[in-house]
Amino acid sequence: MNIGDVASRTGLPAKTIRYYEDINLIKPLRDDNGYRRFRDQDIHKLNFLGRARTLGFTIEDCRTLLALYEDETRASSDVKRVARDHLAQIDTKIADLKDMRDTLSHLIDACAGDDRPDCPILKDLGGKT
Repeated sequence: MNIGDVASRTGLPAKTIRYYEDINLIKPLRDDNGYRRFRDQDIHKLNFLGRARTLGFTIEDCRTLLALYEDETRASSDVKRVARDHLAQIDTKIADLKDMRDTLSHLIDACAGDDRPDCPILKDLGGKT
């Protein structure tokens, strides 16, 4: 299978597939002419990586998870640790986003939104309270 076929089957752009090869997440075979030749196992890895990235795992987390996936002697606790750490990072981001939302909502409520130049939003952004 060529990279175009793989991109269609996995939903990943060819550029992403090339990047994953460049950073050694996948290793497709090469024909004598240098063209990549993808196997079913490459498709499977790419689908795995695509799903992991959709869940927000970093490239390094993906590398770890892929290694764990391929290690039949792995401990599920190792996989759970990676996922739990990632979930904690997501929870932190959600809390930060909620704080940002609350602050912005407060500033919007404090702004009269009329023809006067006074604006609490700009004062806050400028560091003036």
